[in-house]
Amino acid sequence: MSRVLYIKANSKPEGTSRTFQISDAFVEAYKKHHPDDEVVVLDLYKMGIHFLEEKDLEYHNPAPGVGKDHPILKYAYQFLEADKYIFAEPLWNLGIPAILKAYIDYICVSSITFQYTAEGPVGLCKGKKAINITTRGGDYSSDIAKEFELGDKYLRTIIAFLGVTDFTTIAADQLDVIGVDVEKMVAEDIEKAVKIAETF
Repeated sequence: MSRVLYIKANSKPEGTSRTFQISDAFVEAYKKHHPDDEVVVLDLYKMGIHFLEEKDLEYHNPAPGVGKDHPILKYAYQFLEADKYIFAEPLWNLGIPAILKAYIDYICVSSITFQYTAEGPVGLCKGKKAINITTRGGDYSSDIAKEFELGDKYLRTIIAFLGVTDFTTIAADQLDVIGVDVEKMVAEDIEKAVKIAETF
């Protein structure tokens, strides 16, 4: 049995979020094909994740095993103990929503999810896999536009820093472009997501 974290970062509710239309379809298909796995939903807006403050940072280099239930460290331990990760977020201003970055700051804790060694930093979440389901208003598939896309790029990089290199992306592009059949594009990405869920 695998433990899966479904990390949602969109202020829009499920009924209006195109991101969640795709990611929820992925999760439902995943549950169908992996009925014994546990899927834990982390809706960051509903959870009220806040930015780390100065007083919180003293807990960011704990002794091994310390503070497993501490409100600052519990997310890092939860991330470490999971086997798979599903991220769902829109591209906002070329990056990820700030609340997702805040969550990343919670899970990146030295001695829990990574550690510094004489040879450099080493991720402690090896052997796991992640998928990022993201929606974007423009077309970021061309070589020039890819340079401006810093959301999926950042997420892929920081998760690799933690040791997770098996990383898949489902990106729904051009959803705000005038004249584009958005419903058709979302439906196509849902179909793609459902297929990938079978073997994720």
